[in-house]
Amino acid sequence: MTRRLVRAVPPAAAWLLTRGFMLWVLTHSGPAALGNGRVAHEVWGLYHHWAHVLAHGAFPAHDTLWQYPPGAGLVMLAPAALPGLTYLQAFVVLTLLADATVAFALARSGAREGGSRLGFWYWTCGLPLLLHLPLARYDVLVTAFAVLALLALPRFPRVGGALAALGALVKVWPVLVLLGTAKGRATRSAWTWAAGVGAVTFALLALVFRNSLSFLGNQGGRGVQIESLGGTLLGLARHAGWHGRVRYQYGAMEYVGPHVTAVADASLALTGVAFAGLLLWRLRARRRTAATSCDAALAAVLLFTVTSRVLSPQYLIWLLGLSAACLTARHTVQRPVTVLIALAAVASIVVYPVLYRDVILGTTTGAVLMLVRNGLLVTAAVWSFVRLWRATRPAPDPAPVPDTRRSPDRALTSAS
Repeated sequence: MTRRLVRAVPPAAAWLLTRGFMLWVLTHSGPAALGNGRVAHEVWGLYHHWAHVLAHGAFPAHDTLWQYPPGAGLVMLAPAALPGLTYLQAFVVLTLLADATVAFALARSGAREGGSRLGFWYWTCGLPLLLHLPLARYDVLVTAFAVLALLALPRFPRVGGALAALGALVKVWPVLVLLGTAKGRATRSAWTWAAGVGAVTFALLALVFRNSLSFLGNQGGRGVQIESLGGTLLGLARHAGWHGRVRYQYGAMEYVGPHVTAVADASLALTGVAFAGLLLWRLRARRRTAATSCDAALAAVLLFTVTSRVLSPQYLIWLLGLSAACLTARHTVQRPVTVLIALAAVASIVVYPVLYRDVILGTTTGAVLMLVRNGLLVTAAVWSFVRLWRATRPAPDPAPVPDTRRSPDRALTSAS
């Protein structure tokens, strides 16, 4: 027991030091390079406002900024369960608890036979690359559901399915972690429990709150965010004479002008292509290792992220968490991809909040930054899928070995 405690000191100290750094940046985020304090505004301004609306038993149906599944409402209400703290303080405490849970789960998984502690260190040292942003968004909690589901799936598929469903009720994408479950009984158990837990939880939320499906209309009306892949292309087009402009709508800076609708439609079409490719992989995959579920989840979320009309910097939290889950398994094929994701996280925090004004104005600096960040993510997505495909395709049949031994008849003929 004493030896275990001694071994736990360096990881615990690393987590405490890095999170202390993130808290320090959050409390000193007044300078323009750190967003003039606007990063935290989403919590104490927007989330807090939604919590007041939800406390009266209804989702903010007429607020176009509300674009989240009903489970997100519980996240907005949760800080009220911590008395004596402001809404922002309570939110940060809950975020740190979710963060610590992820770190602990990664450490436990990596300590098992065939595991690797690299996943813990990647998460612990990778999340601070986004500075204080993770503490001011609820994506850490969503990522916790996805990572815990992935780590549970190999041994407890029912638990993994239930956690994935709960995560999907908060922000949809965690359902993708079920894509790589082992075929047969494990897949049936995981998806059955996911469907059951998801349906029951959604029904309970619909009974407690009105307007449970209001988020669908608001989400469908979104345009092309300036940080998305399509937005990067439009930003480059501005330098070639395209007469579009940037407008704040649906909670993000989006492009408006000629051909924006076509770019948005193209993004949706690419998402469809990505979905078809993932289904084809699922049907043709034959070989698997202990890392296949995590590798498939990372590839799927990467593909859906880069083809989306929206690519906010907090989306990197998802990718860092899934990368860490991959790295808990020694047989993962995603190690080079996780390096690209870490580099993209650094580029993302430079984009927002450090030089976000350049991105909005479409300066050369802003265009280059977006090209670098999204170029890294596109490369990571394609590389991730290719490596997943190659690692799970059927092994080639061994080439037949010619029989060079001489038959007795032939030997007698030669002798005569």
